[in-house]
Formats: sequence, C-alpha cells, structure tokens
Amino acid sequence: MNRKNIPLLLMLTAGAVTCIITYVKKYPVHTQLIALFAVLVIFYVLGSALVWTVGYFEKQNEEKRGEEGEVIEKDSENTGTEGKEEENSEQEAAERQS
Repeated sequence: MNRKNIPLLLMLTAGAVTCIITYVKKYPVHTQLIALFAVLVIFYVLGSALVWTVGYFEKQNEEKRGEEGEVIEKDSENTGTEGKEEENSEQEAAERQS
C-alpha cells in the first residue's frame, strides 16, 4: 500500500466510526460536528507520525543493508587480490625452477 495514503485512511475510518457512534447515541448535530472535527485532526496527526516513523526505520534498515553490502564487496575484493598474489607467486616459483 502506498504509505502516503495511511493518514487519510486512518482519519476517514476514525471519522466514520465517530459519526456512527454519535448518531447512535443521539448527540446533537453541533456536538457531532465538533467531535468529528477533533477526531479527524487527531487521527490525521497520528497517521502522519506513523508514516514518519515507518520511513525513519526503513531508512535506517537501508543504511545497514548498504553497509553490509560494502563489507561483502570489500571482502570479495580482498579475496580476489589474495588469490592473484598466490597465482603470481606460483608462476614465479615455476619460472625459477625452469
């Protein structure tokens, strides 16, 4: 799901629940509207905080993955150069014996 829609869906769901509850409890229309507005604002802020938090943790995870990738690449580069050095020393030894 697209993360930018989370605050909207959360806000609208909470608004629908609020409308139903205030209607069933027979609140006056003025009180219903005030409650609805308050709920919409509160849940929009909560949804935005949730999206920010998820984005923050995802950014940290991507940085860790990137660091792990660099370590793996460095290890494979070191392994590759060590293997070449061994081959060169073997070739030099073979040439000396000839």
